[in-house]
Amino acid sequence: MAIEPHAFMSTVEKRIGFTDEDKALLNSEADWGLKVAPEMADHFYAYLGRDVEMNAILNVGDGRIDRLRETFIEWFHEMFTGMDNWGKAYADRRWKIGLVHFRIGIEPQHVVPAMATVVNKVDKSLKANGKSEALKDSLSRVCMIDLAFIEQAYLELPIAAIIKETGWSEALFRRIVATGVREM
Repeated sequence: MAIEPHAFMSTVEKRIGFTDEDKALLNSEADWGLKVAPEMADHFYAYLGRDVEMNAILNVGDGRIDRLRETFIEWFHEMFTGMDNWGKAYADRRWKIGLVHFRIGIEPQHVVPAMATVVNKVDKSLKANGKSEALKDSLSRVCMIDLAFIEQAYLELPIAAIIKETGWSEALFRRIVATGVREM
């Protein structure tokens, strides 16, 4: 049942219209992306930290928030570098990020608005630094790809766990769900 990250990446790239031109533009601004990444991490975690539930998740154990912040900075910079031209390594890493979000309980209801906050702050930073509208658009597209991975993890993982625990086939599971949804 679990997705193959590279195939998922290719599909989402096509759906979103993430092009070679986007990749080249992002790559050309990788230094700028690294420079602003810590500030974007501050905005992301300040937003999440205002939520009582998220604050508790983020601050479990010594140093979790610091590790998450460092991971965010890496993630943000990787959107500009593509790691391997947005190939297999990039897709595998994005899938892993989705899995981690699922495991520690950072749900899409938290991530999506936090990401919107970052996109808003990035837009202001782009304008303040005289960056192009094209860079904003390219960055928006790659952000949506990354969000798609997180949301897909929230869909795939519970289904895979239920199928594993019950021994049901995927077809049976989907039929049960479809029947239940029709009755809602």
